[in-house]
Order: sequence, then structure tokens, then C-alpha cells
Amino acid sequence: PGRHLGVFPEVASHWDFMVDSIRQQTTSPNILNLFGYTGLASLAAASAGASVTHVDASKKSVAWARENQELSGLSDKPIRWIVEDAVKYVQREIKRGVKYDGIILDPPKFGRGPKGEVWEVYKSLPSLLEMCRQCLSDKPLFIIVTVYAVRASAIHVAQAVDEMMKKYKGDVESGELVTREKSANRLLSQAVYARWSSK
Repeated sequence: PGRHLGVFPEVASHWDFMVDSIRQQTTSPNILNLFGYTGLASLAAASAGASVTHVDASKKSVAWARENQELSGLSDKPIRWIVEDAVKYVQREIKRGVKYDGIILDPPKFGRGPKGEVWEVYKSLPSLLEMCRQCLSDKPLFIIVTVYAVRASAIHVAQAVDEMMKKYKGDVESGELVTREKSANRLLSQAVYARWSSK
């Protein structure tokens, strides 16, 4: 999968946020990770006590994620690995009446599903967020949306998440995910994000 190492240190704050939220629950929350790639968010959620459904259109990425589960000593954790187009999968979950307590979305700028489905983040994300809302439980814990390599501002992403979650009591925070270039002592912007958490 591309030239990436499959590790994205800039999203570590999301993992901490998610793990803290999951550990505060008395029962195992049901978490959906869309565009899950190498599975690090799925592993973090599962290690904290969640049941996770990991969805990615790339068979190679899902195989890599499963390998990461084994290498991390988390083979006993409840993670369902799904090779599927994210939009089609969520549409099916709506029909099945499946509900999730938290949803993680890390969509690419552009992509294709296993059957040639086209994904363009500007056109596709708003409708996917609306579909995800229909898959939420009555008391959701969080929504995390991270968008790489786009011109959209964090405010734009936050407004989309706020619209999605308007019927729930919670707060949206947004910003940029950055890494520090030590040699030049400067920050490098990697992505914009918005995340909602329940009150």
C-alpha cells in the first residue's frame, strides 16, 4: 500500500482520546473503523476493551492489519476484519440495524473500492457522515474524522461533524495534526481533524 510505513504518529492523540473514552465504559462498546488501513486505531480500541469492526477496501491493507494484530499480541481481541467499500458497508449496516457506539473515519482524498466504487472526499464525505449517523447507538461515545492531503480547513470538517451529531449532547473539537521536524525546529501539518465526544 503506497509508500507509507503504516504508522502515523500524528494521530496518537486520537488513540489516547479513544482509549480513555472506551476505558470509562462498564460494558464493551461497539466501534466501527472505516478506511482502517494498517489497523492501529482498531488495535488501540480493542486493547482498551472495545469490540471493533475494521473496514478497508484494500485486501493488502487488511492483511497487514491482521498481521499487526498478531505481532502486537492482540490476537484474542474481538476485531472483525472486512474488505469492503466503506459506503457500501455502512449502507448494509443500516439495513441490518447494526449500531455503533463510536466511529472512526480516516478517508483518503481519492480512492476506489474493490468493485471500482469511486471515492472523492469533498463529494463523498458529507453523505457518508449522514449514513454513519444512522448507525449510531442512542448514547454514542465519539466520532473521529481525520482528513489528509486536502485543502479543506479543520473548521469545515468540524461543521460537517457538528451537523452530523446535532441531535446528541456533546462537543466538537477540531484542529491540525502535526509532527515536529527536529532539525529545523518547526511543525509540519499532516492533516485536519474533527472529533465529537459525548457530554
